[in-house]
Amino acid sequence: MREGSRLARRLDKINPSSTLAITSRAKKLKAEGKNVISFAAGEPDFDTPDFIKDAAVEAIKSGFTKYTPSTGTPELKKLICEKFNRDNGLDYKPEQVVVSCGAKHSIFNTMLVLVDPGDEVLIPSPYWVSYPEMVNLCGGKPRFIKTFSGDSFKITPKALERNVRAKTKLLVLNSPSNPSGCVYERRELLEIAEICARKNIFVISDEIYENIIFDNLKHESIAALNPEIYSLAVTVNGLSKSHSMTGWRIGYLGAPPDIAEAVSRVQDHSTSNPSSISQKAAQAALADTSSGFSKKMAAEFQSRRDYIVERLRKIRKMSYILPQGAFYIFCGISKTKLDSAVFAARMLDEALVAVIPGCGFGKDDYIRMSFATGMKQIEEGMNRIENWVNTL
Repeated sequence: MREGSRLARRLDKINPSSTLAITSRAKKLKAEGKNVISFAAGEPDFDTPDFIKDAAVEAIKSGFTKYTPSTGTPELKKLICEKFNRDNGLDYKPEQVVVSCGAKHSIFNTMLVLVDPGDEVLIPSPYWVSYPEMVNLCGGKPRFIKTFSGDSFKITPKALERNVRAKTKLLVLNSPSNPSGCVYERRELLEIAEICARKNIFVISDEIYENIIFDNLKHESIAALNPEIYSLAVTVNGLSKSHSMTGWRIGYLGAPPDIAEAVSRVQDHSTSNPSSISQKAAQAALADTSSGFSKKMAAEFQSRRDYIVERLRKIRKMSYILPQGAFYIFCGISKTKLDSAVFAARMLDEALVAVIPGCGFGKDDYIRMSFATGMKQIEEGMNRIENWVNTL
């Protein structure tokens, strides 16, 4: 045992979640009776549809409560293959699909099978807080690609080429993006795909926000563009955001056969199967063709986005990037002369409004606001934000 620590060295590189820190503080204030308005949520505020709940109840009543194959039931994997084909133009066989305990689990398992110690993983910045921590746990080295607000925080081909090194193994893409809400167009993905294929770089395409997309934009999956990138790409998705099933913990991936088989081995000896009951609920969600739940939810999120944008235009010391998807708006705060942690802490204590500091996403002069809350809360929250920022 090394002196001064009982824990493994890999933990030395893992940072606490900035998202959880601010939400914990907000919950404490609420428990004290304070009227906190939270723009911190990372999950839809809509309830899981009843037809999905009913499928779970039926699974329990019928005794579907035992182990399943560790990568998911054949019935669920068949529906996932149909979804990939119908919505994304992707031809995955059931043996290329692995169902996991959430999209985060799918991403982490993929990194475990692809990233060796010392391998570099390219991550566009700003990024979801867990990406670099996963790379660190695998012994890899995160290499952040700086992006700019003028490009809607999307990587350019030049920036990608400039950051490729001899040890570059993997690129992580997230479209629609958390935290910026950017959406990559087909022509942009084609340029990225060409570089990755030429340099033999794997791609994890995190598409968990696929169904929450605005302004009639079309979601594109990079793996569907051509056979060369298909052989290098892992497509990750799930039910958490599309069907408001965050707590059900069902994510999945489609991958080249050798990667899917390797992820299967990892899952065999770690978690085994996701909840059998949740898998039945996921079947109901993926089989649904009539409720229109995801589209209705996306339309409501777009209305909320439009309202917040209109309000932000009137706040001189804040800027924003118009989100094209997901349910976050990434706001610039450099004019306040505060870093994101101080800004978020003071706003919570002084205005009773919770936002997420941008430092955890790689941008310390930004904060992330979620509009996954009701319009009354949003209206009151924006009143408080405007009044508070104007005092700075």
